[in-house]
Amino acid sequence: MPAESETFEVEVVYALPQKQWSKRIVLQPGATVRDAIERSGLLAACPELEGPDLMVGIWNRRSTLDAAVHADDRVEIYRPLTADPKEARRRRART
Repeated sequence: MPAESETFEVEVVYALPQKQWSKRIVLQPGATVRDAIERSGLLAACPELEGPDLMVGIWNRRSTLDAAVHADDRVEIYRPLTADPKEARRRRART
């Protein structure tokens, strides 16, 4: 078993309109975004997220599932946009 100092914590977050999901987990050095998401249990709680098109980031920056995570990172899962932001601004400007 690895020594305590060889592990680190990250937070995995996912937000829905009516619910926010956040969990801190412990990982080993060399862990990836994919490892963090799988370890968090989020995919079991939200199976609709399974798939190769999952959009993720670390601290508000787009990332890949294979990117390395580090101590105190916040791994974020992004939802697809429901409206084009430019079009939404145009509609608001017209009213």
